Amino acid sequence: MKVSIILVLKLKNNYKNIQMKNHNPVHVFATWKVKEGQVENVLNILKTVHDESIKEKENLFYKIHQANSDANTIILYEGYSNEAAVAEHRNASYFQELVLGKIVPLLENREIVLATPINY
Repeated sequence: MKVSIILVLKLKNNYKNIQMKNHNPVHVFATWKVKEGQVENVLNILKTVHDESIKEKENLFYKIHQANSDANTIILYEGYSNEAAVAEHRNASYFQELVLGKIVPLLENREIVLATPINY
């Protein structure tokens, strides 16, 4: 239990340090409506996208969610240190190949919102 708490605090401190260095982190909220019968395929591909994304230097986090009310709705919550990092992510070869090339054709709809956190 003590180890887990220390790790959480360390992660939070690292995130705060990143925020202090760059005052404009960008969060990405992506909602994907997956075509009927394709959600397992999308999630399998998305595992690789996740693993590659978190290796990016300017990636702060990459979280994948599945809607409780509709298993075919996937929601991504991603954090990047700035807008240039988002562009770098989108231009990465794995993103082009896996997301645009393989996942997008399996979607009915795709909505993406870039947002800047408001800190009080």
